[in-house]
Amino acid sequence: MIEHKHDTHPDIIKRLRRADGHLKSVIAMIEAGKPCLDIAQQLHAVEKAITNAKRTLIQDHLDHCLEDSAGSLGREQRQTLDEFKTITKYL
Repeated sequence: MIEHKHDTHPDIIKRLRRADGHLKSVIAMIEAGKPCLDIAQQLHAVEKAITNAKRTLIQDHLDHCLEDSAGSLGREQRQTLDEFKTITKYL
């Protein structure tokens, strides 16, 4: 298997480790009977960290892997690819 690494991977790992820490905190909070508002806040942090990691990974894939696969494109095809990359930022 070919190693597949990008410059953004360390940042993605950092975000996921942060999410992992928050998730462990949420589990401990539930087990300790902490207030639901505090738990919801921590769950929101987990969700944001994972969403940001996913978004970074997808954008990186589009910017590098898809771009490399597409090679040189005509102007119209390039515009379509660029629009696709832009709209994925709203996922």
